[in-house]
Amino acid sequence: MLIDSHCHLDFDALSGDIDGVMNRAKDAGVTGMVTISTLVDKFSTYAGLAEAHDNVWFSVGTHPHNADKELHVQSDDLIKLSDHPKCVAIGEAGLDYFYDNAPREAQETGLRRHINAARSTGLPLVIHSRKADEDMTRILTEEVELGAFPFVLHCFTASPALARTGLALGGYISFSGIITFKNAEEIREAAAFVPADRYLVETDAPYLAPIPHRGQSNEPAFVRHTADKLAEVRGITLGQLGQETTANFARLFAKTGMA
Repeated sequence: MLIDSHCHLDFDALSGDIDGVMNRAKDAGVTGMVTISTLVDKFSTYAGLAEAHDNVWFSVGTHPHNADKELHVQSDDLIKLSDHPKCVAIGEAGLDYFYDNAPREAQETGLRRHINAARSTGLPLVIHSRKADEDMTRILTEEVELGAFPFVLHCFTASPALARTGLALGGYISFSGIITFKNAEEIREAAAFVPADRYLVETDAPYLAPIPHRGQSNEPAFVRHTADKLAEVRGITLGQLGQETTANFARLFAKTGMA
């Protein structure tokens, strides 16, 4: 049993074949998934997807690429929207210095607002961090000092040092299909030392399809390939990995009621 803790069912590559996506996921042993918000303005789309499927949940938040488009969104707005019974997380929010699609100041402002919402609601914050290790470490450290909040560093692509910082601050680490790529040695290094009660698996579909589907559109069913590689890296069976990651998901995303 596997859970895809992060996908984007609203994106065009998946939204046109939702029934097929769901059936293929079921056949691959993927029993649930979270469709992740990139724009608060699309809240009704995410809610509709989750309401239509018992095993789909969703988040509310603004991706760092869109941070400057939704500076009107305050922490209280996120808190209010998260009351929806199937909204189980805040985000994804964070810092992306690889593309720099939004001003860095706007990204940080948005991230801190999302942190406040996660702290207030107790819902986990889904964090996007790319080529921003130093600032992410600074912000997370400062904010945890103001009060703890649950979070996951999703689609982990940073240094092992950021993984250790995130773990020390109480966070979880989620691994995507990138772990199957040949040049992902640092990510596999992090995957090997993350404690058994602090890691998750995801697709980030429709992006980052794992080997042997690299170059194709990703989908929740393919989380099985990520799980296979992650189990190999950690020296455990796929069954054990499924048990651990599902238990971790149920604990972190407690609002799903799976615990």
